Amino acid sequence: MRLKSYFSGTVEAAMELAHKELGEDALLINARPSTPETRSLGAYEVVFGMAPKAEVGEKPAENRIALVNAPARAAATDSLAQDVADLKREIERMAQSFRGAGMFAPQVAATMGSALYNLLIDNELDANLARQVADGTPLEDLFEVDPTPGRRGATRGVVALVGPPGVGKTTTLAKLAARFGLTSRKPAYILSADVYRIAAAEQMRSLSAILGIGFDIVETPVALAQALEEHRGKDWVFIDTPGLAAGEMEDGADLAHLLATHPEIDTHLVLSASMKRSDLARVIDRYAIFQPKKLLFTRLDETDRYGALVSEAARRSLPISFLATGQQIPDDLEPASKEFIADKVRGAPTQPTTRTLGATA
Repeated sequence: MRLKSYFSGTVEAAMELAHKELGEDALLINARPSTPETRSLGAYEVVFGMAPKAEVGEKPAENRIALVNAPARAAATDSLAQDVADLKREIERMAQSFRGAGMFAPQVAATMGSALYNLLIDNELDANLARQVADGTPLEDLFEVDPTPGRRGATRGVVALVGPPGVGKTTTLAKLAARFGLTSRKPAYILSADVYRIAAAEQMRSLSAILGIGFDIVETPVALAQALEEHRGKDWVFIDTPGLAAGEMEDGADLAHLLATHPEIDTHLVLSASMKRSDLARVIDRYAIFQPKKLLFTRLDETDRYGALVSEAARRSLPISFLATGQQIPDDLEPASKEFIADKVRGAPTQPTTRTLGATA
């Protein structure tokens, strides 16, 4: 069997070109997004198969039949077996490419060529998730949200924010403290474990003073554990942590162990929504040692593509907790909503809806 690839901006255009050149008998073998090396040829690669003309042409003339002997028949059989083996390998590769999609190649091609699929891919949604949505699965069913600070069932709310430098952890922690600590009118306290940057601790101290919430710096994980016990009477405790770059993760190993194993601490991994999906994936994998319970995204106002948020939340099975859009405390922080996030991924020009949040631990 002869295989030929067609590249085009859409699957339908490639299929039309193949049928014009190979005829309606051409067999669709595979349809997939182009690789980075072939992206310049078109957004999609569609592979078609065609039997050699000798196999589908007219019968040989009578005088040629007489010349066909056993070795020739054996050679033809071997050639056919090789064609079948090649086709089997290609089909297996196709099946692996679309594993989990639950559809045959023509259906996959139609899905991948749909306007909705292309829109979701442009918005950086994972290709497998985009296929499911284009095939009818509600986008809202593919990820979770949990805008509840604190561990469920805990007697108090203990919230820790972790994440890389520059994503806005300190400001976001102040927003959470203002929204929950002040709104609930229950005792709250802020602890800063960020001893790497003196300016960050002082910024947190100033914000705590403005909010009228107690504040302490804890220099070691042991001191943090002791402070949590010392302030057990507080209904809310908010923990700021240092922003660790890739080469500093070992320095935070002890802190990561405490946050991961403490039964009361609800750890949110803070990420910038403007990061590329590949960068988001690397940061989430790097911070896995903290065993975050939720993802919190900042800087939603600095991007117009939100598919990576859903893709990474689904990949790690972590709910999205809150969304931050600016520096205003506490206004620029909203609880995550499936409807809002899904609308943004689909390209709807919506804005977060302000809600009155309960002070639930």
